[in-house]
Amino acid sequence: MSGAQPEKKRRRNGKAVCALLLATSVFALLRPAQPYAQVTELRGEVSESAILDDQQRKTRQLSMASAEDQTAQAGATTQSTAPAPTYQPASPGAVQDDDTAPATGTIFDPPEATDDAFADTPAPVPPRRPSSATQGAADQDEAAETQATAATAATMDDTDTGETDQDATNRRAMTIDSADRQQLDPGAERAEAIEGRDKRAEDDPFAATGIKVGSFVIRPTLEQGLTASSNADSSSEGKPALLSETTLRFNAISDWRENLAVIDGYGTFLKTISGDEVQEARGRVDGTLNVDLDNDLRAIAKLGYEAAPESASSPVVIEGTVEQPVRQTIDGSLALEKDAGKMRFALTGAVEHDIYGDAKLSTGGTLSQKDRDSTLYTATLRTGYEISPAITPFTEVEIGRRVYDLRVDTNGFERSSTRLGVRAGAEVDLGEKLAGEFSAGWLREAIDDDRLPAISGATVNADLRWSPERGTTIGLTGQTIVEGTTTANESGDILYSGRLTGEREIRANLIGNAALGVDWRDYIGSDGHDLTLSAEAGLTWWLNRYAGLTTRARTEKQTSNLEGRDYTAHSIFVGVTLQP
Repeated sequence: MSGAQPEKKRRRNGKAVCALLLATSVFALLRPAQPYAQVTELRGEVSESAILDDQQRKTRQLSMASAEDQTAQAGATTQSTAPAPTYQPASPGAVQDDDTAPATGTIFDPPEATDDAFADTPAPVPPRRPSSATQGAADQDEAAETQATAATAATMDDTDTGETDQDATNRRAMTIDSADRQQLDPGAERAEAIEGRDKRAEDDPFAATGIKVGSFVIRPTLEQGLTASSNADSSSEGKPALLSETTLRFNAISDWRENLAVIDGYGTFLKTISGDEVQEARGRVDGTLNVDLDNDLRAIAKLGYEAAPESASSPVVIEGTVEQPVRQTIDGSLALEKDAGKMRFALTGAVEHDIYGDAKLSTGGTLSQKDRDSTLYTATLRTGYEISPAITPFTEVEIGRRVYDLRVDTNGFERSSTRLGVRAGAEVDLGEKLAGEFSAGWLREAIDDDRLPAISGATVNADLRWSPERGTTIGLTGQTIVEGTTTANESGDILYSGRLTGEREIRANLIGNAALGVDWRDYIGSDGHDLTLSAEAGLTWWLNRYAGLTTRARTEKQTSNLEGRDYTAHSIFVGVTLQP
C-alpha cells in the first residue's frame, strides 16, 4: 500500500511538469506574433523598391518555415507509421496459425448485453493508463503540432496585418505629375506641333517690317538705279543724258494708344554720268499730328518742308541762267474739328512761306530772287452735315493775305494781295472701297497795285481713293494753285493740276503701277496758257521682303502758245529697291 502511493505521486508530478512545459512553449510561440507584426511594418510613405524588398523577405521566411514544418511532420509521420516488428514466439504453437480464425473476444471485452433484467451488470473497466514513455512521445507530438499551428496562425496574422498596413499606411505615394499623365485615347489623333500649326497668311508678305525707334515704327526705302533721259532738265533746249538716281523714302507712324503722329518724306539726288550736265537734289518732309480733345473736339497739326530747284517750265523765265534757283517752302497748319450731332465744323489756320535762292548766270554772276519771297496766311471755315455715315456735304469759306518780303519789287510793283475763296463739296467714306473728298468753287486774289489785274478763277480740288477689288487701288488727286510772278505788268497765273494713279498687285511679289497727269496753266491778263501731259508705268519685282528690282518708263510733253516753252522728255529707269 505504501509502495503504490509514491508511484502515483511521481506520476502526478510528471504530468504537472509536462503541462507546465507545454503551456510555456505555446505561450512562447504565440506571444511574439503581435510585436513581430508591429515592428516589421513601417509607417508612412515608402518607396516602391522598399515595399518589394520587404515582400520578398517575408516570402522567403514563409517558404523556409513551411519547409521546416513539412520536414518535421514528415519525420514524425515516418516514426508513427513505421510497422512494429512481428512477434516471434520462442516455441512453436504459442500462437494460432494465420489460417485459423482469430477469437472474436477477449477477457477484457465488456459483457454482451442480454435481455435478462436481473442479470448482474458489472461497472465498466477504466482504460489502461499509458506508460510514461508512450505519454512522453504523445506529448512531444502534440507540442510539435501545436507549434506548427501557432506558426501558421502567426504567419497568416503577419500576412493579413502586412496587407492591411500596406493598404492603409504604406500605400504608394502619388507622383507630382500623376494628374497630368492621363491614359491616352488610342483612337485620338496625334496633336500637331505648335510650330507646325497653320499660320494666318499675311496681307502683304513683302511689305517692310519697319524699324522700332522709341514709340515710332519707321519704314525706310532706298532706291538706286540709272535713268536714261532724252531731255535731262525738261527744258525747250534740253539734251539727253544718263543719270544716276538715288531716292530715299521713309514713313514713320506712332503706336500711341489714343493720338496719332505720321511723318512722311523723300529725297532724290540726280547726277549726270554721261551727257548733259545735271546735278539736282530735291526732297520733302511732312508731319501730321492728330490729338483727341474733350467734348468731341479734335486738333490736327501739320508741318512740312520742301526744297527743290525751280522747274524749267516755271512761268517765271530768267534769261541767261545755267542753273535754276532753289525754292524752299515751309508750310504749317492747325485745325480744330467739332462734331455736334450730325453737324460738322472745322476751323483751319495755315501759313506758307516761299524762299527763292539766287539764280546762277551764264556770265558767271548770280541774280537775286529775293523779291519773289512771300508768305501766305489763310483761315478756312468748313461747315458740313452728315446725310449718312458715307456722305457728308460741306461748304468752305477762305480768307487770306499774301505778303511779299519786299513791299515793292525791282520793277516797282506792289505784289502783296488779299485772298478770298468759297467752295462746296462732299466727304465720302465707304471704308476701303471709296474714301476722300472733292470740292469746287471760286478763288480771287486782289493785288494791292491797281495796275495789275486780280487773279481769279474757278477752283477744283479732290483727293479720292477707290479700290474696286482687293489688291487694286486707284487714286485721283486735283488741286488749284495760284502762282505769283515778278515779271513786269503780269499778275501771275492759276495752275490746275490733276493726277490719276493706279496700283495693282499682280502677284504677291510683283507690283505694277501707272499714272496719268495733266496740268493746265492759265496766265492772267493774257491769252497765254500751258498744257502739260504725262504718263508713267512701272513694275517692282520683290526678290524677298528686303530687296526688289524696279523699272519704270515716263513720258512728258508740254505745249504752250507762248514762245520757247514747248518741250518733250522721255525717260526710263532701272534699279534696285531695298527696305529693312
